[in-house]
Amino acid sequence: MRAISTVKAGFALGFVLGLFHLGWALLVSAGAAQPVIDFILRLHFIEPFIHVQAFDLGTAGLLVAVTSAIGFLSGVVLALVWNRLHPG
Repeated sequence: MRAISTVKAGFALGFVLGLFHLGWALLVSAGAAQPVIDFILRLHFIEPFIHVQAFDLGTAGLLVAVTSAIGFLSGVVLALVWNRLHPG
């Protein structure tokens, strides 16, 4: 099998996680996040106990940046493990 580019895998996963959390930040800014988190908790048989705070642009930016970085690092690790297990 072909090797996976660690940088491309990092950017791909970083982009996906960042985009997901950007979507969450947009839900918070629109005031629509509380019903979503309540629904998700109920799907997991958990009584909702979380209160979504007011939107803050700095916090939203930090959320997207940190999760994108974590996604990038996770993608790099995934590619390294894949390439190690499937030498080509």
